[in-house]
Amino acid sequence: MGREFWDERYGQPELTYGAEPNDFLRDMAPRIPLGPVLGLGEGQGRNAVYLATLGHGVTAVDLSPVGLARAQELAASRGVTLHTVVADLAEFDPGITAWSGIISIFCHLPPTLRRDLYPRCAAALAPGGVLILEAYTPDQLEYGTGGPREPGLLNTLQELRELLPGLEFEVGREVVREIREGAHHHGLGAVVQVVARKASGSTSVD
Repeated sequence: MGREFWDERYGQPELTYGAEPNDFLRDMAPRIPLGPVLGLGEGQGRNAVYLATLGHGVTAVDLSPVGLARAQELAASRGVTLHTVVADLAEFDPGITAWSGIISIFCHLPPTLRRDLYPRCAAALAPGGVLILEAYTPDQLEYGTGGPREPGLLNTLQELRELLPGLEFEVGREVVREIREGAHHHGLGAVVQVVARKASGSTSVD
């Protein structure tokens, strides 16, 4: 699914996944130290905007300029600001020790891109920084209540542990839970949830 697909989806009148943040992110957000946060595949910005309301400086990255324009509209309606970057995550450089938090909420990437990007995200966290991720697992194919239908785009906890070296998993679980996020995430879903922190004295991937 490329830019044209997402531009069309995000251009619809209703916000695709609603205006409220993902509830796992909302519950885990207090674990992120105050500071700059990077949002991967942020779409229309509901999660980035929420973190901005908590006082973080948030950079939202997405392939779709249409989605990020809607994110800016949502931010303005909540009285906060976002920095938005239109970029393919295959070409985006998250930097080194740059972020207090990195979030990836239902951002489903091809296996080759996951293997490249996620270790770089681990390196991009500042000491004490936190990565928060929720994504569908392969079991989601049995539910059909949202997410991609291609098995390779789905995540497992085992893979994420391997791809996030040097981070301590404070939360790491695969669960089935009720998800109510707009028209495209609606009903029981099989997900993996991760909260992983870089050690306070760490400056690079172990």
